[in-house]
This record gives sequence, structure tokens and C-alpha cells, in this order.
Amino acid sequence: MTTTIPATPLTGSLLRTYNTIFQHPVAHNLEWRHVHTLFRHLGSVEEEPNGNLKVTRNGESLVLHPPRSKDVAETSELMALRHFLERSEPTEAGAKGTGANWLLVLNHHEIALYRSLEPGTKALLIRPAAPEVSLQQTPHPKDFSRGQEKPDPDVFFARVVPELPGTAPLLLFGSGTGGGSEMDRFATWLGRHHPELARRIVASVVVDQHHLTEAQLLAQAREYFVHHSGSRP
Repeated sequence: MTTTIPATPLTGSLLRTYNTIFQHPVAHNLEWRHVHTLFRHLGSVEEEPNGNLKVTRNGESLVLHPPRSKDVAETSELMALRHFLERSEPTEAGAKGTGANWLLVLNHHEIALYRSLEPGTKALLIRPAAPEVSLQQTPHPKDFSRGQEKPDPDVFFARVVPELPGTAPLLLFGSGTGGGSEMDRFATWLGRHHPELARRIVASVVVDQHHLTEAQLLAQAREYFVHHSGSRP
């Protein structure tokens, strides 16, 4: 029997399961039933006569043997889940528009701008008080500065504006919500000072950016655009 679930946004327990698979250090409380629910949501799951489950997503397959315990017990098993999700991520050939979407990852002191969501893309790192020569490529947004002082938004955010030419949709990733979130402050500031740019923002998404690799951030951004193809707030 094969069960296929249409692609819909990852939220709630599905998003928590997805993030747990990529958690570092490796999680030891990931339940198989949650993994199976996630995979049925992302692709197709075929139950084979021997009890195995064959998961297929974007042309990639993974065979899951009947679990020996409630949780994913072995690190090798979890890594197999992680690698399957990574290699089955939609690419520009199979997902409309992923190459034309941009991602901004924000915290109080730096903004990482990705002008492509393709694997291996490096970010333009924008800092508020550094001279122009400080704009540079950074390999990992998780290495962002973690100081407590917030820069003047008219200085910090204004530096981002010249880096946003064109009409590409903008997805914002950040930590927290409300007044304590640099992501929300940026969206509000942009709406006040540059409404034409603010209209390009498709969503603001809370992520644990300091515990995600660059590849994982890009993967989550691609996942978002695949599930929201053509949508706007």
C-alpha cells in the first residue's frame, strides 16, 4: 500500500521533527512514529511485504526497517534520515523559482544575505558599524557575533538596502519574535522607510540559527519556498 500526502507547510510537530533530525548534538529522543509521519507528509511511503517502509521523495528512496525500539536508537540510523532529507531536497529543476529567491538570516549584530538557495551558496555578511571593506563572505551564520547591544536601525538596516536590488522574494530567518527580534524590527523598519522592499518579504520564520549549519538553513529556506510556491503574505 502506498500513501502520498500533498506538500503543505512544515509547522508544529512536523517542523520540530524535521529540526530534531538535524539537531546538533544528535538527539536521542526522536520517536520513529514522528519520523514516519514526517516522511508521509514530505513524500510517498510504501509498505513492503517484509515489513519495511520504502520512502520516496523527489526521485530519492530510503528503506526503513521495522524499528527495534520506540526511539531512533542508533546514530547511524539518524544520519541515514538526515542524508536522505538532504539529498532529496528540491532543486531548481524540480521546484519552481528556488533559484530566484533570497534569504536573510538576522541577529542583533549581523545579517547574512543569500542571493541563491542552492547548496554551497555563501552569504554576504553585513555588519552595522564596520567600514565598507568589512562586507565579506562568511561560511557559517552560526558564527555570528552574540553581543548584547543593539545597533541603531537607521545605520544597521540602511546598509542592507543597497544589497537588495531587483524583485527577488525575500525570506527572513531570525530568533524570537516581537520587539526582541531583529528580524521583526527589520521588517517593520523596511515597511516604514522602504515599503517597496518590504512588499518583497514573503515570510519571517523563527529558527535556531546558532545550532543550524549553513546547509541546513538553506535547506529549510528551499523547503519553505517549495511549499509556498507563488504565495505572498
